[in-house]
Amino acid sequence: MKRNDFIKGRGAQHQVKNRFDALSYEMRDDFLNYCAAEGEEATSSRTTLIDTFPKTIVNKVTSPDVGLEYSLNPYQGCEHGCVYCYARNSHEYWGYGAGLDFEQKILIKRNAVELLEQKLRSKSWKAVPIVLSGNTDCYQPIERKLEITRRLLQVFLKYRHPVGIITKNALIQRDIDVLQELAQDNLVRVNLSITSLDEKTRQLLEPRTASIKKRLQTVELLASKGIPVSVMMAPIIPSINSHEILPLVKEISERGACGVGYTVVRLNGAIGEVFSAWIRKAMPSKAEKVLNQIAECHNGNLNDSRFGTRMKGDGNIAEQVAQQFTIARKLYLNDRQRSSLNCELHEQYKDGQMKLF
Repeated sequence: MKRNDFIKGRGAQHQVKNRFDALSYEMRDDFLNYCAAEGEEATSSRTTLIDTFPKTIVNKVTSPDVGLEYSLNPYQGCEHGCVYCYARNSHEYWGYGAGLDFEQKILIKRNAVELLEQKLRSKSWKAVPIVLSGNTDCYQPIERKLEITRRLLQVFLKYRHPVGIITKNALIQRDIDVLQELAQDNLVRVNLSITSLDEKTRQLLEPRTASIKKRLQTVELLASKGIPVSVMMAPIIPSINSHEILPLVKEISERGACGVGYTVVRLNGAIGEVFSAWIRKAMPSKAEKVLNQIAECHNGNLNDSRFGTRMKGDGNIAEQVAQQFTIARKLYLNDRQRSSLNCELHEQYKDGQMKLF
């Protein structure tokens, strides 16, 4: 593949066949709506926005090594286009492919706010942190217009319910007013994803995300407003960003982050095909080296589904990464503390206002 064939503004470089072909269908043109990311050239590819009305919105997370119990995703598919994204596989269950479809066909859960309010008012529901963006980013470009995530946060505030957020978009700054109110009662924690300090690397890996400069500014701003913010350096990709661990942790520490986490890249399902095609276009001189090193982290395979080891990998490279994070935390984050979110207030606010005793 020639480098000049590279599709600018997209992570995936081709459509990927859906393993559930019987579920595939073609959308009508009247749903088309193009959303270009700030500061980027438009490509000939369009983004299709598809209205959906699910019956439930809060999902139980059954994987034992993810670190969260419940998630809420107002959008399925993600225009950010991160080439390594584990959520690409989930797009196949909606009848689409994990490649360009994942970035170009975005499902909008129009009744998300109403469903969340119903859940939080339920007599059987006991408060436990719900994470926005356990699958796809709740602050992806279309959120600027629709404001579904903002309205969800207002519901969490109304019912004094704990919420976590994972994002790589500086758009979260828009909602600092709501986040500050949540933080006053220890009801929110933000995890900002930053995979590299190098803007060129960011543009290739995560083509429609906020710039590194804006993300670092966001860490600093949230911390200055008393909103707990940690950073996820996820994923670590050998020979692409694995050399940046110490400088990145030092930088986020200086910006006020209270912690850092990481995963080692794994290319499950269709992601292996998407990533391999991408790297042979984007970084042809180091493609085979990177793919071989990823396989070395996962028992010789790009695909790794082993609970307990799939997130961190094993072998020499994975061990070196783990050691670097241990050193980085001791050097730069050793004095930082992260308390558990407050799950006690919700029962007093199940009707949307403080109960009188």
